[in-house]
Amino acid sequence: MSESEADNHQNPIRFGILGCARISYKFCRTISLLPSGIATISCISSRSLDKARQFAASVRLQSSVKLLSPYDALLEDASVDAVYVPLPTSQHATWAIAAAAKGKHVLLEKPAALCVEELERILEACKKNRVMFMDGAMWLHHPRTAEMRRLIDDPSWIGRLRLIHTSCSFLAPPEFLQNDIRVKPDLDSLGVLGDLGWYCIGSILWATNYSLPKTVVASPSINLNPSGVILSCGASLYFDDGLVATLNCSFLSHVSTDLSIHGSQGTLLVRDLVIPYCEDGASFEVISGARFAELHIGWTKKPEEVAVEAPLPQEALMVLEFTKEVMLVRDKKSEPSLKWADISRKTQLVVDAVKRSIDKKFEPIYL
Repeated sequence: MSESEADNHQNPIRFGILGCARISYKFCRTISLLPSGIATISCISSRSLDKARQFAASVRLQSSVKLLSPYDALLEDASVDAVYVPLPTSQHATWAIAAAAKGKHVLLEKPAALCVEELERILEACKKNRVMFMDGAMWLHHPRTAEMRRLIDDPSWIGRLRLIHTSCSFLAPPEFLQNDIRVKPDLDSLGVLGDLGWYCIGSILWATNYSLPKTVVASPSINLNPSGVILSCGASLYFDDGLVATLNCSFLSHVSTDLSIHGSQGTLLVRDLVIPYCEDGASFEVISGARFAELHIGWTKKPEEVAVEAPLPQEALMVLEFTKEVMLVRDKKSEPSLKWADISRKTQLVVDAVKRSIDKKFEPIYL
């Protein structure tokens, strides 16, 4: 171990968690999976101190973890280097900006904001105060994603991109459709578009190396709840080079997290993009140079399965990458990376365009 690595193990990044949402349980597990000395939880805050106590007991946090209320108390605490923000989307701008103003690095659950104007305020606060920003799209940090990137960028495998399709869905139970924050207009007015649509749009932009579409059109096939929150929707994205991408996201259909990428030379298909079937690895299919056999009695090739091992679950790899970036800033070895901020902003821009198209009765939106 180098001297700098030894120093980092003695000075882990100390996380504070703003809120005791269900996904905060997963975050606590994630911290426990990281290599020793990389990161720790120093504070938990909640609107209710009793709720913070219940949360700490249920996940068996060490007694040294501070339990605080209200949220401001965590931001004032000097033992916090970075905050994890799993609050409802309507509260993201308020608390992410407040955290940045206090010099806390920001790991923000997705969707990052209700609109790009809100997100730009968050990103400006992070830049002004020299703190890292990253949203919680975990799949981007899985080693499978890097291997898919390698094949897409190799013209001999996929070639010029022609069509992308992605879907992300799950069949929500009645209790979810009645009570979950993701269907409440005052908490998360984007509904499924902000929740699962963030993954769909993010994966399309990832496939294109974050080129933005020129036109976005929402599909008229849409489901809203009585409060007008989106429960299922779709859209088509049109790019300057002729590429077309389609997406569907839903709280009303069987679980899916599919991504298919079709090029002039080959096709790549993944069925479990957002949450892999297993934590210790994931796979995808790729086929290149195939054609129909003579007399159209079959294909000349079958798809190849590419399996990729994962040293840690993807959420742990996300937090590990975030933590390493924060360490570089803390130790004055680099300025905060703007890579993840740019990815979030472009994703938010397209989310906004789909929402505007829906609001304008499915008119095309030009970016």
